[in-house]
Amino acid sequence: MPEVLKAPLVVEFPFTRSLGPVQSAFLTGLREGVVLGVRTTDDRVLVPPVEYDPVTADELRDLVEVAPTGTVTTWAWNHEPRRGQPLTTPFAWVLVRLDGADTALLHALDAPGPDAVRTGMRVRVRWAAERTGAITDIACFEPYEGEPVRPGTHSGVFADPLTGIVAPARLDYTYSPGRAQTAYIAALTERRTVGERCPSCRKVYVPPRGACPTCGLATHEQVEVGPRGTVTTYCIVNIKAKNLDIEVPYVYAHIALDGADLALHARIGGIPYDQVRMGLRVEPVWTEGARYPDHYRPTGEPDADYETYKELL
Repeated sequence: MPEVLKAPLVVEFPFTRSLGPVQSAFLTGLREGVVLGVRTTDDRVLVPPVEYDPVTADELRDLVEVAPTGTVTTWAWNHEPRRGQPLTTPFAWVLVRLDGADTALLHALDAPGPDAVRTGMRVRVRWAAERTGAITDIACFEPYEGEPVRPGTHSGVFADPLTGIVAPARLDYTYSPGRAQTAYIAALTERRTVGERCPSCRKVYVPPRGACPTCGLATHEQVEVGPRGTVTTYCIVNIKAKNLDIEVPYVYAHIALDGADLALHARIGGIPYDQVRMGLRVEPVWTEGARYPDHYRPTGEPDADYETYKELL
């Protein structure tokens, strides 16, 4: 049994969202060096501001400016900053209740070490050198021993307010395909396709999952399938994917390999996209040094009868 594979993977995309009036004012204020909160009907000031009172669910629109100074209410030391965090050197995560606010804001505190941080210490905002309308416009907080700063009187109305933001989303993780799919991948390197048979229903699943999705039993018996198969269904792709050197339009299809009871998906080539059809008989095309087929092409055989693959749609 080959060693079970694992590999680091990254899922990353830009997340675009529109802003309501309260969040628009808050982020525009950060861009202008102003921290805004929102006042509730019982005269509490919430920072960061929200559009609905978390206690009463009342709609909130009364924006008020709070001071850039405040008090640490609790904290935790981060001894090893990660990619994308506010500071590259060790720092404290702190909840800061800004002067004039009744709730605390989470951000980073630049301090020389954990011994320099305490609940109740006074801090102030350190603004970023360049501000764009994001929480990162507050570069961090820093210790402050000066006189309290009185909150300003900004109304939250700006001449050029932000209406939307683009926030990068990223997930770094280590993926392991498990025992069954490790064997499947290892066979592909030998230009073979291997599935596993359920000991009860006798269906052969490709790619194997390690268990029968119908019976729930573990699968161990390996069965070589293909290499030829039948297109069961397909779609025409008209949008070019980033970092994928394939001209559109092209066809992506579900292919039931001979001897398999589950269709896998792959690209169809060697035929105009508008001539691909259900029942088309295809075979894999390998490129030099590839670990999996580049695409499938027509074999020239007559199309498969619908009755032979209807259960695999």
